Amino acid sequence: MAKGRPRPKVKKSPQRTCVGCREVKSKWDLVRITRTPEGAVEIDPTGKLAGRGAYVCPSRECLDLAAKGKRLDKALGVTVPDAVIEKLAESLVRHERP
Repeated sequence: MAKGRPRPKVKKSPQRTCVGCREVKSKWDLVRITRTPEGAVEIDPTGKLAGRGAYVCPSRECLDLAAKGKRLDKALGVTVPDAVIEKLAESLVRHERP
């Protein structure tokens, strides 16, 4: 084996799967939805809230796919009411990236 300078370590971005479209993307390109220990379902802007989490692309289409197919319910381990989905959709608009 050739000796030389050590290679610089390449920092890898954590990968997550969108529960809506099922695409694997960087954790930083997705929005985390969390079921808190109290049972509330909300967007986790920091990605560090305690509780069970699921990731979706920052688009209404992916959130609708996740809700329609009950994938979000399964990922969070709780039935998410339509009213909460609408509230999440409104919050998601603020998190959309161009």
